[in-house]
Amino acid sequence: VHQWSKNLLLFVPLIMAHKVAELDLLKKTLIAFFFFSFTASTVYVINDLFDRKADANHPLKKNRPFASGVLGVLDGGILILFCAVLGFFLALKLPLYFQELLALYFVTTFIYSFKAKKLLMADVVLLGCLYSLRILCGGAASEVPVSQWLLAFSLFIFFSLAAVKRYCELMDAKEQNNHSISRRGYAVSDLEIMGILGGASGVVSVLILVLYISSEDVGKLYSSPQILWFLTPLILYWISRIWVLAARGEVHLDPVVFAMKDKVSYVIALLCGLVIWLAV
Repeated sequence: VHQWSKNLLLFVPLIMAHKVAELDLLKKTLIAFFFFSFTASTVYVINDLFDRKADANHPLKKNRPFASGVLGVLDGGILILFCAVLGFFLALKLPLYFQELLALYFVTTFIYSFKAKKLLMADVVLLGCLYSLRILCGGAASEVPVSQWLLAFSLFIFFSLAAVKRYCELMDAKEQNNHSISRRGYAVSDLEIMGILGGASGVVSVLILVLYISSEDVGKLYSSPQILWFLTPLILYWISRIWVLAARGEVHLDPVVFAMKDKVSYVIALLCGLVIWLAV
């Protein structure tokens, strides 16, 4: 479920362009969401199938369907075929540009799953890019342009969140007296620098937001852009809090899973939505 929740990013261009009430665009984005989710699921299933033996020895991943033995290889093949066929038919209703971006996402995910996730820092950079690609795909599906400001903000905020994921894995490895992460290019000694890079990237994303609010572009979408300044402490608080909790060992592996279960994250999201609504 949390993997599909990441695909809600496809709605971001529509929301930020204040066109979410336009039913035709909303319908296109909704179709894109399901298409994207089914297509991306094929990669997740393939990845879990290949990693099932290694995941069986992982304290958390051992509960995954293939690693635990709940689903077999044949079940995985049926799932892959089902998701791929369903995704293909939904794709016929979407613009060509969306299909091209989706193909890029698909290839990039394969590169990440079978090669880049084992390479130092390349995995974190690619993870951040994959999140931003979701936003671009949403814009392509609804034919709503994605601004350079939104793209820049997303790249840095998602690099920070991807770094949180690796940081938590390093924390777990340290607690278990391991010197490195299994099948990753990181050593426990990288813990401090990973925290510095990830935290700095989160702050840079807030700086990009500040620059956007201070620019002339903000007046194109907001009648009271000065209200948007309230977004900066909210987002700065949220990303800083995640990093502090990660350092305490209270964030377990995937920050998206954490945010879905975190009441404070929901409150921050609601407050950000209120600020944007008031600024419009």
